[in-house]
Amino acid sequence: MRIALVLLVACGGAQPAHQGVVIDRFSKQAAHLLVGKGVAGEPIDLDRPPFVTQGLAPDGTPVRYYNFDVQSPVPAVLHKDNTIDVIPGDAGYSDFFVLEGTRQVIDCPVVPTGTRPKEGAPTVRELTYRGTRVECLQFGEPLTLDDSGHVPTSPIYVTFGSEGGDFVREGDTPQTHNVVFSLPGDADYSPLWAVHIYDARAFKLVHDESTALRARVVKEGPLVNCPVVRWRHD
Repeated sequence: MRIALVLLVACGGAQPAHQGVVIDRFSKQAAHLLVGKGVAGEPIDLDRPPFVTQGLAPDGTPVRYYNFDVQSPVPAVLHKDNTIDVIPGDAGYSDFFVLEGTRQVIDCPVVPTGTRPKEGAPTVRELTYRGTRVECLQFGEPLTLDDSGHVPTSPIYVTFGSEGGDFVREGDTPQTHNVVFSLPGDADYSPLWAVHIYDARAFKLVHDESTALRARVVKEGPLVNCPVVRWRHD
């Protein structure tokens, strides 16, 4: 028995080193705006704040989008055998994966297994990371990389109540005056938004794309992955 135990330990307990991979999107290594906003390895309830925001479409109608934090425009690679080399917290990770051998890129955040949002109808993709099965949620259709090999972006204008605070909203409602400049199905749509922060004093004046462009921008923000999951269907 003792000899068997020694052999088991010497062989690593017959447990491969990749077992026990935990998807943690909220660590300091993985997150920027959402540090500590969730629990490592537990399914994320994307349908509650701060993971969902109600904003405005270019024409001023309400939209909803999920918040997947700051992301790099340099995509990671999704290999043809459905394997990936990085997960949240790893250097070089991005929610955006270029399909190996193509210029097509998908928005597929790697999330804890069991994360199932109610909106957007994302495709649950099973991937392999170092021999372990992980899941990502693919939102929308593939995009095409730009000439520099980066994920294309689209503008979003937002405003905050205070430095480091929450978005300004209409009273006690979830409605912000964050304006996205494109929607799924538009030729220029991208869920990777280039954030422009406008003066909060213009909040009541901003209600669509044209009025957002007239607001004074006080700061340029980061690139954030926020797929639009509800919008008006014409």
